[in-house]
Amino acid sequence: MALSRSMRACLHTGRLAAVALLASGGILLHFLACILYNNWWPMLTVLMYLVLTMPVILFLGADSPSMLSNESDGWVSFTKFLTGASVVGSIAIPSILKHAGIIGWGALTMELSSFGVFGLAILWYIYLNREDEYSSVF
Repeated sequence: MALSRSMRACLHTGRLAAVALLASGGILLHFLACILYNNWWPMLTVLMYLVLTMPVILFLGADSPSMLSNESDGWVSFTKFLTGASVVGSIAIPSILKHAGIIGWGALTMELSSFGVFGLAILWYIYLNREDEYSSVF
């Protein structure tokens, strides 16, 4: 049974709303890791989240191949490198802070949970953009 165009648009809008809720939950977990333990050092991870978005915004154009494909030119490879470095930094910063005794186990757990929720939101958003049906709705 084929759905009407307006029903498909409504379903995809709901999916985008779910991605927005996931991202908001990740932000909430990140702030709670700082507020509940009265320690603002975990906010250093925000720098990695900013670095994570910059390569995609700056270097990937509409004519470039997808970041998920094996075909790539120099800019796409550089973007993949910066994205990987940002992902490693997002995990390493809270881990190093815990190892140095600056934050506790609770803050580390909330920081890593925040990273997991953000990662899930990003993967879901990439999945939604790869669907042909989603692109043809709007």
